[in-house]
Amino acid sequence: MSDTAADYLCQRLIEWGITTIYGFPGDGINGILGALRRHQDRLRFVQTRHEEMAAFMACGHAKYTGEVGVCMATSGPGAIHLLNGLYDAKLDHQPVVAIVGQTFVRALGGSFQQEVKLLQLYSDVASAYCEQANEPGSIRHTIDRALRTAQAERTVTAVIIPADVQDMDAVPEQPKATHTMHSGVGFWPGRQIPAERDLQAAADLLNSGERVAMLVGAGAMHATDEVIAVADTLGAGVAKALLGKAVVPDDVPFCTGSIGLLGTKPSWDMMADADTLLMVGSSFPYSEFLPTEGQAKAVQIDLSGRMLSIRYPMDLALIGDSEQTLAELLPLLKRKDDRGWQEKIVKEVGEWWRLMDDRAQPADVDHDRPRVRPQALFAALSRQLPDNAVLSSDEREPSVIL
Repeated sequence: MSDTAADYLCQRLIEWGITTIYGFPGDGINGILGALRRHQDRLRFVQTRHEEMAAFMACGHAKYTGEVGVCMATSGPGAIHLLNGLYDAKLDHQPVVAIVGQTFVRALGGSFQQEVKLLQLYSDVASAYCEQANEPGSIRHTIDRALRTAQAERTVTAVIIPADVQDMDAVPEQPKATHTMHSGVGFWPGRQIPAERDLQAAADLLNSGERVAMLVGAGAMHATDEVIAVADTLGAGVAKALLGKAVVPDDVPFCTGSIGLLGTKPSWDMMADADTLLMVGSSFPYSEFLPTEGQAKAVQIDLSGRMLSIRYPMDLALIGDSEQTLAELLPLLKRKDDRGWQEKIVKEVGEWWRLMDDRAQPADVDHDRPRVRPQALFAALSRQLPDNAVLSSDEREPSVIL
């Protein structure tokens, strides 16, 4: 049997370093499923219970590994089911590629069974790149561009492959002629730092602040050492958005923990009293937990220009990688001699953790209404878990039924 277009798809994914695909079977992707079986020694297919979970798992894969997450679903309802997990990846700025089936090319436009206008359906969630491969020669550049764009823009992309195209003979290369595509494998992110004059302006602003508060998010996950060094130099406290929970360990004395609806009192108090704000790699949405507008001078660092100065009016908003930018900024900062502000934060953080320890003690039991304090539950769990355990959680807005 000669290689099919689906076989070439698998081979191209392997060239890109993809090792795992999350998905749920369906006849709209039968050709790809057969190819995955033939390549199972190098490309693992994880069958989920539902397509929605495939997309969520691909997003989780991206978050925990730093790699591109790949999910797959059949045409029609299968492709629709991916959307919730794909929006999770899009809004959390995670690189995820969706590979979805479609009815036969020759049947498109005929209201065939499970025919859905997938290009239109995916035009928002995969707005950065969403294309359909209508013949085998298109698979190479659509997959290349989907994977590269997902990494470059930290977002969701999609490739739609009709069922009949999957079973056609593989065409790995288009002829050398006009109107052909000749793409390549690989992504090499460049160095991304602001201009020197803007770094100096940011340093001047931060050096002039007396009560500096930092807020870090998922965009600073790879910049832990730099965040701690900057906070130490500025005598600042560090609050963490939910997606930035792992940026700074909670046992760092001037780390105030989470901020927002599920935040800590030290984070609230720090923002209420700060005269300077440094936000790094975060699109934290709840502005009411930040300093009052006009209260603080503010600097923001983010890789995406479209996310700058939308939660708080920034005096200086810098486009740059958080690790690289903070490393360039650090030598320009002056170590604050007066440590009173940070010492106050350290004291309040200590009081907060003592309160949490008190609440972690078993509550008095009312046998008519038995209850377990959440602090006690997680304190007990923490004592049992190994040091290298990884905990994952999610949250959604509560529903109220009237």
